[in-house]
Amino acid sequence: MDENRLTLEDLKQYALYLKCEERSAATVEKYLREVTKFWSWLDGRVVSKPVVAQWKEALLSQGYHSSTINGKLTALDRLLAFLGWTDCRVKHLKIQRKLFREDCRELTKDEYTRLITAAQDRGDTRLALLMETICATGIRVSEVKYITLEAADCGKAEISLKGKIRTILIPGKLCRKLLKYARKNKIASGELFLTRSGKGMSRKQIWAQMKAVCKKAKVEPSKVFPHNLRHLFARTFYGVCRDVAKLADVLGHSSIETTRIYLISTGAEHTKTLEQLHLVL
Repeated sequence: MDENRLTLEDLKQYALYLKCEERSAATVEKYLREVTKFWSWLDGRVVSKPVVAQWKEALLSQGYHSSTINGKLTALDRLLAFLGWTDCRVKHLKIQRKLFREDCRELTKDEYTRLITAAQDRGDTRLALLMETICATGIRVSEVKYITLEAADCGKAEISLKGKIRTILIPGKLCRKLLKYARKNKIASGELFLTRSGKGMSRKQIWAQMKAVCKKAKVEPSKVFPHNLRHLFARTFYGVCRDVAKLADVLGHSSIETTRIYLISTGAEHTKTLEQLHLVL
């Protein structure tokens, strides 16, 4: 079993492999973070199925959410497959599909509007327009870089991510706002949402700036993160077209099952449905 001794060189080669596979930067960062933690936890021990099972139990004892543990196991699975140690993999935790989403995590359209207003009141036009762009197109935060002057000019953006290319349409009103923003900020071409140094905004920067307007907007911080704008787009889009397959294409999902997660009702909506059954006499 000595051949199953994980080294830092293995992790470096794994990083190169992920990049060659054209995984997104966020995915590469996440997978490397998780497998590095596993390597540190090993403390020199040889990798085996019992040892990986011990790691899973250790994560459970530390109180990690089941979905978080499965995410860590997925990252490790990819590494073990890369190294040819597939016999060391363990089963993921079984999670029953949620019937409804917690209300404390659900961003409403009214709260979204208040966030936009709060950003504008602070004079942060960039943040307000950025939130509008994510919410009106349904793009991922990692896809913001594809919102360019050229895309706003022609009303569509071609996004290349996870080995797939898809075209998203940009609403006319949003295009006009983006072009006006570009003129005001003297952006002649390329990405529109830039830092003062002229670089594209990172996920952390966008996240932090959104959190900064929570208090003024009177919205719970637990609801305010970039991906929740994508969720709001998905629910609103589905409410208009009622076509989950079309929504999956727009969001760039390979599986409709992934799209269905975005459409889970809130606890309040689920309770209202139960009330309408009139089964309590």
